[in-house]
Amino acid sequence: MLKLNNIQSFYGNIQALKGVSIEVSEGEIITLIGANGAGKTTTLMSISGVVPPRTGEIIFEGRPIHRMLPHEIVKLGICQVPEGRRIFPYLSVTENLDMGAFLRDDKPGIRQDLEYVFNLFPILAERRHQAGGTLSGGEQQMLAISRAIMARPRLLLMDEPSLGLAPKIVKQIFEIIKKINEENKVTIFLVEQNANMALKTAHRGYVMENGRITLADSATRLLSNDEVRKAYLGI
Repeated sequence: MLKLNNIQSFYGNIQALKGVSIEVSEGEIITLIGANGAGKTTTLMSISGVVPPRTGEIIFEGRPIHRMLPHEIVKLGICQVPEGRRIFPYLSVTENLDMGAFLRDDKPGIRQDLEYVFNLFPILAERRHQAGGTLSGGEQQMLAISRAIMARPRLLLMDEPSLGLAPKIVKQIFEIIKKINEENKVTIFLVEQNANMALKTAHRGYVMENGRITLADSATRLLSNDEVRKAYLGI
């Protein structure tokens, strides 16, 4: 479904990605783990068109997208849940969700998806008229995920969905990630520092260090890999 071929991305003169190649198959959850500053977020930003790669190519369903604008990439069915949520704090929950569907004009489908996310996260239904900025961190993460779902993505990019959340909420978020993948047949590319939860949720995983992919394997094998356990699982 998605291929990154030898991607090199920069912030000014600083090289963040150094020849990154990744493949994502339709219907799977893949995870990208690594330390802070490894280049994980830049990888997602390159796919989304926010930080276009300087060299290399990104292919989505056989079509090159590395020179496309972010909104054009969203139209193809790629949507991102950004690190830090980035909801619209002064808009209500419902208005935030409407923003997720801003490229759509199928009103019956939008209403259907709105009911779906309210069933997925009942607390959002209770707070539908409340300003997004007054929600708790966990509720804002639920809203960020729901806003992305409202775009009807086929590939969902998720950046640190567990960041700053209580363990109980983290468990709930990862259960929802699996549910979205299984029920909606949405392919998920998950960037996550909680390597243990990420690898228990994903089908396959990649390890990134200093802008390079250093390891790729099934999530099960990565969980039992001594180097991964020592570096990222604290074992």
